[in-house]
Amino acid sequence: MSGTAESDNASGQKSLAGASGSRVALGPFLIVGLGNPGPEYQWTPHNAGFMAIDRIARQEGVVVQNRLCRAVTASCRIAARKVILAKPETFMNLSGSSVAALIREFEVDPARDLLVIHDELDFVLGTFKIRERGSPAGHNGARSVTAALGTEEWLRLRIGVGPDLPPEAIAAGGRRPGRDYLLSPMRKADLAVMDEVLDKVAAATRRIIQDGPGPAMNEFNRKDRE
Repeated sequence: MSGTAESDNASGQKSLAGASGSRVALGPFLIVGLGNPGPEYQWTPHNAGFMAIDRIARQEGVVVQNRLCRAVTASCRIAARKVILAKPETFMNLSGSSVAALIREFEVDPARDLLVIHDELDFVLGTFKIRERGSPAGHNGARSVTAALGTEEWLRLRIGVGPDLPPEAIAAGGRRPGRDYLLSPMRKADLAVMDEVLDKVAAATRRIIQDGPGPAMNEFNRKDRE
């Protein structure tokens, strides 16, 4: 951001110093993981966003259990910034209503202070990518968020959950997995892979909050390609 610099004040509140020298405290940063509530969906590929929120919460020593804006939430501090963690309880296809309510509740700028984490069937399990904007494509939760916000200008982190199909299966027109795959419990081996990637997702999230999406994409999207 041209003409500005970040600093921490005596209370640890993150602030921006403008060209005039005045300081404006930043509000909360909102991280929303998408998924479906209920124990039957807990370990399904479609709940990768919920898993990411739970991993971040565990690492930060908080529990996501406060009910607010049709979501369960928790607050913590990351990089001297207040962070709200949220898991909508609206079911995936209606996620946007909860996200919009949370944005109003915490007066969040969705173009600057919102990160939505969700599963991505087009990415192989064990990978993830950060993206600043774009079409929700076939993801119903992302589509709901875009519709509720009225814009595609929101930051998302997409966690791969797709099977690693062999080249011969792809060449033969192997059938793309769909709803049944996304809503079925993951195998133990796949959960082990997911467990590893969730730690990387948590690290990428911290980098986003501390340094912004650009540096985070340069680091983690590049690692994913390699």
